Amino acid sequence: MSASNPFPYSSFKAYDIRGVVPTALNPEFAQELGRGLAARAHAAGVTTMVVGRDGRLSSPSLAAALQQGMRDGGIDTIDVGQVPTPLVYFAAYTLKTGSGVAVTGSHNPPEYNGFKMMMGGGTLHGEEIARLRDEVAAQPAQAAVPGQAQTVDILTPYLARVLGDIKLTRPMKIAIDCGNGVAGAVAPQLFKGLGCEIIELFCDVDGTFPNHHPDPAEPHNLEDLIRCVQTTDCEIGLAFDGDGDRLGVVTKSGQIIWPDRQLILYARDVLDRCPGETIIYDVKCSRHVAVEIRKAGGVPLMCQTGHSLVKAKLAETGAPLAGEMSGHVFFKERWFGFDDGLYTAARLLEILSRSLDPSAVLEALPQGVSTPELKLEMKEGEPHALIKRLQTEGTFAGATEIIKIDGLRADYPDGFGLARASNTTPVVVLRFEGDTPEALVRIQEAFRQQLLALAPHVSLPF
Repeated sequence: MSASNPFPYSSFKAYDIRGVVPTALNPEFAQELGRGLAARAHAAGVTTMVVGRDGRLSSPSLAAALQQGMRDGGIDTIDVGQVPTPLVYFAAYTLKTGSGVAVTGSHNPPEYNGFKMMMGGGTLHGEEIARLRDEVAAQPAQAAVPGQAQTVDILTPYLARVLGDIKLTRPMKIAIDCGNGVAGAVAPQLFKGLGCEIIELFCDVDGTFPNHHPDPAEPHNLEDLIRCVQTTDCEIGLAFDGDGDRLGVVTKSGQIIWPDRQLILYARDVLDRCPGETIIYDVKCSRHVAVEIRKAGGVPLMCQTGHSLVKAKLAETGAPLAGEMSGHVFFKERWFGFDDGLYTAARLLEILSRSLDPSAVLEALPQGVSTPELKLEMKEGEPHALIKRLQTEGTFAGATEIIKIDGLRADYPDGFGLARASNTTPVVVLRFEGDTPEALVRIQEAFRQQLLALAPHVSLPF
């Protein structure tokens, strides 16, 4: 990088690389990243890497430069073009490279982009990304023999594989909202192929996101979909995030079925065929998830938040299913164990097609009175320090269990509270659930007292 283009150290995050284009991320950086990944690939015995990209305006140039850098480093590249992130993972598995990069800003604003990376069958995260950052900054040398370029159509085999696996009991009418993200390049074909009649909302890929942000974790981004389902004869609505690895679900009455409630439905279905198996869920999920997994004959296992960490736990345990509150769901049973919002939606429809009233099935899933993710904004470095003190100095009277695998979660007989430091932005993420509104308020008050005792200057978001 040059003096006018300094190296973007801060863009290397816990799970991926992310930053503003062109100040942090640009083709010059992408080419250097490609060479760094090539060096890492050689060390891992990898000879070929897959690259795909989302629909952002900056993605074609970044993907081209990244592949040039990989080839400069002596690694062959397979370009799968403009596809959702899960299709990059699918290509890495089925083309037997085990390695690839999705050029994507996911659900970030239009001026952002990023890189999600897998190497030798595992997703790069944490310390591995920190090491990669230092390797790229040191400007790896070019190889004596450059790699070869290849272009592959991965959409056709992906659709064939999903349509060969998923069978709906009856045709359904659904609405799908892709938020102008890259899922729109696949979703209409996929769901029509399953026999669904669909109403499409914002399925044309447009990196300016002219309608609403492609992030189904934010309720206001689901307003168009809710309106559509309520005013048509659609049975349910499905929404996808910017790169297609997360799913949002709304019912006929306009209720949002958050991912932890969805996970209960998937767990019951999987445990029918895999009795006694472990089901993984992250620390942000409802207490009802563990209760319902046990009721269905499974073993619940709570883990840290973060799709890379969940994937690692999935590989370690051999569990058939994992999910997290953010909407990443990982099916190992009948699938590959990576997070894929499109495949998850197809599995959901397979389950719901057995009922004549899918919304009733979804709305009957247990739930408490809960908050969405609340974010306490702080300065860089402060969130982790605050959470460390909360773990050592905090007292939560009446809690039946204090869990410290990722922040601090206090479970009570009638609810839970969670405070954890985000690994991607300088915020403390908070979430609360109670069996009743009164329980929710009481648990929030316990956290308020402990947080303000340690950081009296903060402005709490609850």
